[in-house]
Amino acid sequence: MNARLAGLLYLVVAICGGFAELAARGAIRASDDVAQALRDSADLMKVAFAADVVAYACFLLVGLSLYALFKDVHRIAAIAMLTMNAVSVAIQSLNLVNHAGAALAAQRGSDDLAVLFLDLHGVGYLIAQVFFGGWLIPLGFLVVRSGMVPRFFGYALIVGGVGYLLGLVVELVAPGSDGLALALGLLGGLSEIAFLGWLLVRGVRQPVLVP
Repeated sequence: MNARLAGLLYLVVAICGGFAELAARGAIRASDDVAQALRDSADLMKVAFAADVVAYACFLLVGLSLYALFKDVHRIAAIAMLTMNAVSVAIQSLNLVNHAGAALAAQRGSDDLAVLFLDLHGVGYLIAQVFFGGWLIPLGFLVVRSGMVPRFFGYALIVGGVGYLLGLVVELVAPGSDGLALALGLLGGLSEIAFLGWLLVRGVRQPVLVP
């Protein structure tokens, strides 16, 4: 798989994953009656479930394609990147049980259980974020070391990965600081968007390794 295909897969991840988390679950969590919103949005939850499955499959393929691209640059860093990618996919996939549980419990009238499942999904999402953010750090290192992509993007990915992790810490330590957590998370999101855009438009060039 070439770099542009990795970029295209990454775009699918962003669209499908963003839809499921923000447009579906995010909108439901923001409603005054979460259980009723789950009942009213049963079809939306099914679509979000399918979108998540597509996103996680594509994200794993992104990791595999980038591993193939960077494995000769620094094997240990490439393995670390792929491992974090795969662990994130595994956690997110298992977390879909909570997504389905919320929808099923709401349909059966177990309102408290439905809300609990949705809350548990949020916890699982935060746990996965450790690896989803963490994988950007070895990826950024590989980009900087290889020179296949302008090294600016590598440094941005490292900063973005740290931002994801700090955002997670803020959410756990100070749950009311949503604005700060969001701002830190945006560092990761913007770095990924920039890297994705470059892969899609320009691809990669011949490596120029730095020590």
